[in-house]
Amino acid sequence: MPTTTPTSVQLYSIRDAIADDLDAAVARLAEIGLRHVEPYAFHERTDDYLRAFAATGLTAPSGHAPVLAAETPEAIFDAAVALGMGTVIDPFLPAEEWQSADQVARLAERANALAVLAAERGLTFGYHNHAWELGTRIDGRHALEVFVDHLTPEVVLEVDTYWAAVGGADAPALLTALGDRVRLIHVKDGTLDGDIERQQPAGSGEVDVPAILAAAPSATRVIEFDAYAGDVFEGIAQSLAWLTEHDR
Repeated sequence: MPTTTPTSVQLYSIRDAIADDLDAAVARLAEIGLRHVEPYAFHERTDDYLRAFAATGLTAPSGHAPVLAAETPEAIFDAAVALGMGTVIDPFLPAEEWQSADQVARLAERANALAVLAAERGLTFGYHNHAWELGTRIDGRHALEVFVDHLTPEVVLEVDTYWAAVGGADAPALLTALGDRVRLIHVKDGTLDGDIERQQPAGSGEVDVPAILAAAPSATRVIEFDAYAGDVFEGIAQSLAWLTEHDR
């Protein structure tokens, strides 16, 4: 039977189409059959997204924005509230900020404070990984795991399962270890050498997507392509069809 777990798509996947015509790009996702999307830098185009969502009926349960480095994170959280989001995810901190235990502890302290600020607005705050948070080891452990040690329970994770695997982690085992803190996962496939130009629809690459889904049964699935050689909308549609059939 098909999954009842929500499925979304990270709009970074269609960033070129959004730059050309945001309304048309969002409408095409609705035509594919998606009901949810995950915008990026949504605080910069809040009114545009509001208009596109009103026209299509799509919703944005989560979104990406650079909150950890923001001078006024309140403005980002206020934009999230306006868009009806529940979760705001910081998508990126560079590898040089994940090199020592002290650095990671400071990042966690900042994340904990932002989670309090988010909660004041009825929001949840979390972080999304790339490869280096897994590839960097601190005292023999993934830097991301050390980060989690310092987090309050209110901070959540969106695990990018492709980048976790590229970073050398056993992605299903990582998801199992992190448990309920993982509220969302990025579902993407391709080759494990990290060549984003070779990313493929879910279920057709080297990433063990079935095991990943089984390890995070309650996490929202967010389809994403960092790059795609063909029509990215067709790639998204193929991933959605595969998830509908295989995610149980």
